[in-house]
Amino acid sequence: MYDACEALKDSFLSLGCGIDGGKDSLSMAAKCGNEVVKAPGELTITAYVTTPDVTKTVTPDLKCSGSSKLLYVDLNPGKSRLGGTSLAQVYNQIGNESPDMEDFLALKKAFNITQELIGKEEILAGHDKSDGGIVVTLLEMAFAGNCGISVDLDGSCPISSLFNEEAGLILEVEGVRVKSIIQAYADAGVSCKLVGSVTPEDMISISVGGKSCVDGKMTEYRDVWEATGFQLEKMQRNIECVVQEEAGLKSRKGPSWKLSYEPTATSEDVMSKETKHKVAILRQEGSNGDREMIAAFLAAGFDAWDVTVSDLLSGSVTLDIFRGIVFVGGFSYADVLDSGKGWAGVIKFNSKVFEQFQAFKARADTFSLGVCNGCQLMALLGWIPFSNQTLSEDKQPRLLENDSGRFESRFSSVQIQKSPAMMFKGMEGSSLGIWVAHGEGRFHFPDSSVYDHVKENNLVPMCYVDDNNKITTAYPFNPNGSPDGIAALCSTDGRHLAMMPHPERCFTTWQWPWIPKEWRGKLEVGPWLKMFQNARTFCEA
Repeated sequence: MYDACEALKDSFLSLGCGIDGGKDSLSMAAKCGNEVVKAPGELTITAYVTTPDVTKTVTPDLKCSGSSKLLYVDLNPGKSRLGGTSLAQVYNQIGNESPDMEDFLALKKAFNITQELIGKEEILAGHDKSDGGIVVTLLEMAFAGNCGISVDLDGSCPISSLFNEEAGLILEVEGVRVKSIIQAYADAGVSCKLVGSVTPEDMISISVGGKSCVDGKMTEYRDVWEATGFQLEKMQRNIECVVQEEAGLKSRKGPSWKLSYEPTATSEDVMSKETKHKVAILRQEGSNGDREMIAAFLAAGFDAWDVTVSDLLSGSVTLDIFRGIVFVGGFSYADVLDSGKGWAGVIKFNSKVFEQFQAFKARADTFSLGVCNGCQLMALLGWIPFSNQTLSEDKQPRLLENDSGRFESRFSSVQIQKSPAMMFKGMEGSSLGIWVAHGEGRFHFPDSSVYDHVKENNLVPMCYVDDNNKITTAYPFNPNGSPDGIAALCSTDGRHLAMMPHPERCFTTWQWPWIPKEWRGKLEVGPWLKMFQNARTFCEA
């Protein structure tokens, strides 16, 4: 413990930073029956830092730009200690000597140079090698980017060269920038060298000292890499879904998203208006999507109100002042009464509140949006798919458990279909990515005639699609198994929209985990902002 504190002190003196608080958890113990469980003898440090610009990010997936190269930033040149590494633990060994950060000034200089390069957007991808060694780092980057690599490393011992966990970075950069970037690190006294290239071919080639160590198809290595994970998945999910995902992994490629419109920011004239259309962002106990939803409607030029169901029950807020109402996502009443049923019960079994909802729906100048848990609620309330017809509960569409049998949290691909949905006006034909997070998102139609009505009247405004933009029921493209890839339903007049995916979680570009190369730097705002702007246009009309 004393040695650790000494090392920590020396590192902070070199780095020029400090600790603003701390807690000694190494001496803690808990009694369980007659057994005393002591805290493990290890030191865990959590660090945080301000982020001036969240859009300046680097991800590990290789971008395979056509001429990109791989650079190795080595913070402990000449060292390749294997003690305590993942390799040593796999073989039940500890090792004689563990990796160490011997020069924290080198770390500081490397950090500053790397931040400058990220700021100038000169790094395409990056990954540290401290968990598994450089071979694991390279493979992970290739697998994630669906690319091949050709790498030749220095060294005389392949095992120590490939698996040591000395501090270092692997960077993907454009070929034309290799010389200047290596020089930038050299000027700071940091070792940086060219070690290989990124290729579009399905091949992995890694050599050490000119001797081939890894040579084969990237997709085959990835299958081996993912095999353990899929075995665990088969113990937790519907086996048929896991088999579908595993079998389709080799043929995966980047999604073929396209836009039929140009996303634009809300005009200053709209944003500066003193009076704006009011929209109620309604939440219940367990809701968790209210803040993002409020932000999306504010960005579209609305006066967004945070409203709870208890506000309606107490009478402190009434729906007659709003043009729009949004039922947000989350887990109302922890979904212990089935998804959305607790929320629906509070509304349905309070006559005054229920009358407010019915009156709001009947007004021709209003709209509603239900997302995820809110989508489930709208189905239970009978707000979709009919505008002026109330179905009996045994005929009303509902949301059932995902085919996978598990909660699904993914960035999925959807396509906007031709429909009367007001919020998707002008977006038809577009396919784009969106977050999904639900355990019960499979649309079910107890009455086939209702489903026939939905299809005849184009009341499915959004569908899940595969990498080729084809509507699909295959897992994992369709995360819940909804028939015909249904991701949303709307009312016949288009004013009421219920959808399982979360557009409010990706209405800005920086909320997307991945964006096609041709979109980068060209989108003024996130494509999903348009549906919220469409709602404002509807109110203005």
